[in-house]
Amino acid sequence: MVGQSPRDPGEGRTAVLLEPFLHQVGGHMSVMKYDEQTVCKPLVTQELSFYESLPLAMRQFTPQFKGIVSVNLKKDSLGNLTLIASPSLQPESCGRLDNAIGDSSVTIWHKYKWAASTGSEHTLVKWSHPQLTKTFKDSCPGKMLLRTDLQYCPDSLLEDANRNQPERNSYNPWGLHCHRQHLNRMSSKHNENKLHQFLLLENVVSKYNYPCILDLKMGTRQHGDDASEEKKARHIKKCEQSTSASLGVRVCGMQVYQADTGHFLCKDKYYGRKLSPEGFRQTLRQFLCNGNHLRTDLLEPIIQRLKALLSVIRKQSSYRFYSSSLLIIYDGQEHKENTAPLDNHLHFQKTNCTTSHGTQHARVDVRMIDFAHTTFKGSKCNHTTYDGPDHGYIFGLENLIKILQNISEGK
Repeated sequence: MVGQSPRDPGEGRTAVLLEPFLHQVGGHMSVMKYDEQTVCKPLVTQELSFYESLPLAMRQFTPQFKGIVSVNLKKDSLGNLTLIASPSLQPESCGRLDNAIGDSSVTIWHKYKWAASTGSEHTLVKWSHPQLTKTFKDSCPGKMLLRTDLQYCPDSLLEDANRNQPERNSYNPWGLHCHRQHLNRMSSKHNENKLHQFLLLENVVSKYNYPCILDLKMGTRQHGDDASEEKKARHIKKCEQSTSASLGVRVCGMQVYQADTGHFLCKDKYYGRKLSPEGFRQTLRQFLCNGNHLRTDLLEPIIQRLKALLSVIRKQSSYRFYSSSLLIIYDGQEHKENTAPLDNHLHFQKTNCTTSHGTQHARVDVRMIDFAHTTFKGSKCNHTTYDGPDHGYIFGLENLIKILQNISEGK
């Protein structure tokens, strides 16, 4: 969905109003929707260098790089903020990205009303627009999955007053949370005339009707070579206190479609940091449970894809994927012919999940994302040059595969 404005006579291109990306489940940097097949995020030189030098063998495991856009922030007399992207510097192979169908309802995402509070802080007041329900439905076809009563809470979006996370949310608020913070930073630090460069990347969940997404922070080290001593110590502590140290992988975010309620179950990075190794294993089971049964039809294709990625990573000498994430994705819309509920001998916490064995491999995907701290020999950025593959990342992949194999074997 793209909001259109008059073409710039000099460029002959259509400006695009950016939406928050509803299916962002982790990370802290805002990812925005450019069109149905494309997302964009603030450009980081090191990440751009990675995409420009991407080894051929890794391309099937990363989003397609589509180019760069210039983005600027607009604010009207009422204080409404609008992010507008102007296509530019796109690789010739991408073709034009300004041919998507326009939809005026997209503007609701950019009309944020800000009320001044103490100091220079701003608070998001309330969303209201007759097209809100329609836009939510367009973003997630099928049942009404996303609430229309979006009153922003300044505290954690995924926890109640007692810092307990609800078992189910009717929408995943993490992307909206990141988008709000990003707009706040932009409006406080930069004037409207400043142009910001954004990366255009493939929307890897666009083909799914009900995208179930697990965001995993990979590796035993998360800080980049450029981290300050304070940041380095902070990241080392997070790793030591989470499954990053023991397993080489931790949960950074998750959304799972629950067929019994028609809602997504959502977990955020704070939930993931608290998990023990056993809690991590149970969360993997939960990711594969649709509220009725365990999706065992997904296990083999996910494991095979992870093994293929592992083979590729082992051959990437000098690469260090510090602070990058791995997405495991599948469609929560299950085909009836692929399900056959059996004995109720597997379950997860409060949800009884009987196993289901499919006759065909379900459609799944595994993608690496977030390369702002990735280093490799020949990179344009100054960093330490390493030898051999990223053993911390490999350690995490091996443990992830082992845990999924145990789930497949009923352990």
